[in-house]
Amino acid sequence: MSDIDRIRVADSEAIADGARLIREGRLVAFPTETVYGLGADATNDTACAAIFAAKGRPRFNPLIVHVSDVGAAAEHVVLSSAAERLASQFWPGPLTLVLPRRPDCSLSLLVSAGLETAAIRSPAHPIGRALLAEAGTPIAAPSANRSGAVSPTTAQHVAASLGTNVDLILDGGPCPVGIESTVLDLSGDDPTLLRPGSVTRAALEAALGQPVRRAAISAGGEANGLSSPGLLARHYAPGRPMRLNARERRAGEALLAFGPSAPSGSGILNLSLTGDLAEAAANLFRMLRALDRPDYSAIAVMPIPEDGLGEAINDRLTRAATPA
Repeated sequence: MSDIDRIRVADSEAIADGARLIREGRLVAFPTETVYGLGADATNDTACAAIFAAKGRPRFNPLIVHVSDVGAAAEHVVLSSAAERLASQFWPGPLTLVLPRRPDCSLSLLVSAGLETAAIRSPAHPIGRALLAEAGTPIAAPSANRSGAVSPTTAQHVAASLGTNVDLILDGGPCPVGIESTVLDLSGDDPTLLRPGSVTRAALEAALGQPVRRAAISAGGEANGLSSPGLLARHYAPGRPMRLNARERRAGEALLAFGPSAPSGSGILNLSLTGDLAEAAANLFRMLRALDRPDYSAIAVMPIPEDGLGEAINDRLTRAATPA
């Protein structure tokens, strides 16, 4: 079977086959509203280990667990009043909560990377939800790509990155949000934003009625006790070097542009001609992949506003531009 043959349109028959594979301990890539996830039974140690092997992912980097709803989450983690408030407002949707594991939690310890917490969310994408319902088990699913590389927003991206390391790719078209979920740690005294996303810090603060602090980017790994994916300093990186906040394109560079006043032409892709940050987020990884070509020496990136969703876009760009 070729890599492309592993892609199937996500109709009811393909979803049922995907659920069967999940229950058998195998790997299935599927779309969420954020990016494509590489799914496995989150209660199966061997299946979760296969995710790490397929991605080349460090074992100290936790996995996000997908569940159908708040009730399913409560079977595995301790839901504080703050967690229940956020879940009622933002689930299903692109918000991951880091919460204490229950003493009787059946999730594999591998999803927690040795910590007493688990990162958990309820996805909004109908295919992801259908797969969860059909599989009947929580699904661990980091982004379906090689570790540290540009995240996949189409089924073809998954095939190009993982090839034979995934048993089935459910094709649901492009992901509408286009960047990974917001991750909020509620396991300590103060709510801490571990990874910005389309659920903005302002929205979280409004829902909680208190400030949300931002976690520092980690340069290392195991010793830092990572409580969530997306905390390493270098992540989401294309093969070309990146230059941020570029005001012009240098010789040999491609340009990732933004806004109506940006230049146009060969080797230039504009995240949003109208300056719309939601459109820019949805286009980010697809356009980074398109510009990551050997005929360019580097990728220059125009400035992106930091407000709202811009915080999440700039987070991904900063990590992608960090030297290896």
